Amino acid sequence: MNIAIPAHIEAIVPYPPGKPLEEIERQYGLKNAIKLASNENPFGPSPKALQAIQNAMTGLHRYPDGSGYYLVRALAEHHQVEPNQIVLGNGSNEVIEFLVKAYVNEDDEVITSHPSFLMYSKFVQIKGGVNRVVPLRDMAHDLDAIAAQVTERTRLVFIDNPNNPTGSALSPELFASFLDGLPDTIIVIIDEAYADFMEAALRVPCKELISDQPGRCGVVCLRTFSKAYGLAGLRAGYGLMHESIAAILNKVRQPFNVNSFALAAAHAAIHDRHYYNTVVSRITEAKEQLMRRVEELGCNPYPSHTNFFLINIHDDAATLCEAMLHSGVIVRPMSSYGFTNCFRISVGTDTENERFLEVLSHCLKVCGYG
Repeated sequence: MNIAIPAHIEAIVPYPPGKPLEEIERQYGLKNAIKLASNENPFGPSPKALQAIQNAMTGLHRYPDGSGYYLVRALAEHHQVEPNQIVLGNGSNEVIEFLVKAYVNEDDEVITSHPSFLMYSKFVQIKGGVNRVVPLRDMAHDLDAIAAQVTERTRLVFIDNPNNPTGSALSPELFASFLDGLPDTIIVIIDEAYADFMEAALRVPCKELISDQPGRCGVVCLRTFSKAYGLAGLRAGYGLMHESIAAILNKVRQPFNVNSFALAAAHAAIHDRHYYNTVVSRITEAKEQLMRRVEELGCNPYPSHTNFFLINIHDDAATLCEAMLHSGVIVRPMSSYGFTNCFRISVGTDTENERFLEVLSHCLKVCGYG
């Protein structure tokens, strides 16, 4: 074949997928390895969500509800917004794709921070847009530097709050001041994939921000069922936004983009507040205990408002992560994000956390760090 490929597509580096746990065990000769590298919920979804999936099996010969009617109305009630202010996605990352498809043309500019979620910039690159990347300052988004990058070509600004991979969060007051200084020709997307683990006082007031305020930029808040709700394998997410933005995104959204299992499970999960609160509480408590124990081993855990945190070992973290992998504990080295002395750990079950601490202690000594 001799098919011409656009230069901006040719230049894309594919998102690096992780190997299945079973393949890692085979490759390294491991048994009962644990994976604490992908910020997943170790406790799984609500039993009511699992029952909803079971119930949905009888309707697999039918297409999903293309409007997500019941889930949208449940979310509208939960967030106290109107149903026409919600757009469902096959994961919240699909809503990111909708935004770029709808609002970014070739050579338009989109501002992101580094490090943050890789797919922001990849979707922009696919459209032939220009990524303006602003480094974090003190492990957090530099809102002043982001505002300084805004030009007449800027269309979107992506801010993950809390940030991945640092776990830092910005206050609602800082966001309000930041938004007030931006033109009404752009949209700011606040990606709240981990907001469920934040203190309520730190969460931005999405209902207020997405309203149409004269002279102020548009705002979209993204949420997911992958983290606190434990439905990562089903890919269910959504965005909260002004109805005028939602109407545009629905023009580029494919029909039946959210599958029947995801719709049923998410609908059940959003109603099971007891299970949700229990899981969030357990993960938060476990994270605090893990951070204390990690510090006792001579490492530096960074504060985090998520279900993960960064650990600075003050030495080459990649070597340590490889040693831990050979001991059956998979964590995420951060060298690709520019943090060569850090790795990221997701909170696991009590048993997984204890094993992680044992292996960390052992490997620090083996590597000569402890």
